[in-house]
Amino acid sequence: MSVTEEISRDILRAYETGIAIAPVRDRISGVPAAYDVQRETLRVWSERGRRLAGQKIGLTSKAIQSQLGVDEPDFGALFADMILADGDSVPAGRVMQPRVEAEIAFVLKADLAGERITPDQVIAATDYVTPAIEICGSRIAGWNIRIEDTIADNASSGLIVLGKSRVRPVLGELAAIPMRLAHNGAAAAEGKGDACLGNPAIAVAWLAAALTRFGGGLRAGDVVMSGGPRENDRGRAGQPLHGRFRWLRQRLGFVRRRMNRP
Repeated sequence: MSVTEEISRDILRAYETGIAIAPVRDRISGVPAAYDVQRETLRVWSERGRRLAGQKIGLTSKAIQSQLGVDEPDFGALFADMILADGDSVPAGRVMQPRVEAEIAFVLKADLAGERITPDQVIAATDYVTPAIEICGSRIAGWNIRIEDTIADNASSGLIVLGKSRVRPVLGELAAIPMRLAHNGAAAAEGKGDACLGNPAIAVAWLAAALTRFGGGLRAGDVVMSGGPRENDRGRAGQPLHGRFRWLRQRLGFVRRRMNRP
């Protein structure tokens, strides 16, 4: 068994047992090798019948990039069984070490691939955007991660919650959208779209180009989580969580979820 397969096996076992593992970065020879581990895990999941539904972008905040010593985002895959609806509850333990963040999700109507994708091309390929909450998770004990750890762990993915509002995006307005997370009405995290690489559409353009370099791209129908505008917030069991967004003067909508206690 190769090192890539061994690390993937360890991450999969953490998913199955709920027992976090030690960081894997010392077993990985750089970022490309970390993506090899991620692809091996995705291969196993696909063989087990999980259906790919889109992609997620991580590390879009400059502050988080600085913490991890990197200068670009990372990405991971979304499967259909990771997508929840507005108001759904999340059983305790469904996501390991959950953290949450507000994001804008893009739903594509056309393929998007190429090494030089522009934000305008992203807008043209987008069917609609919708408010979303990402429930991040880590199979690495204590979130003791560097870039290799999170990439190998499918970009620290967990679940996503999609809102009911569907809005045709306007490039200049995406950067101005305020996003606010609240627990029982108390603010937990705030940010704006421009903290996501300057504009969430820029993040999606980066992702399409990155996937192209790996021999793929984004596809019509994909759900794309464009990344959070700031550091994510720890989930609180048993409390409703609301994500509020404003589309200039009009409410874009909100999604909510509740993390249930055991």
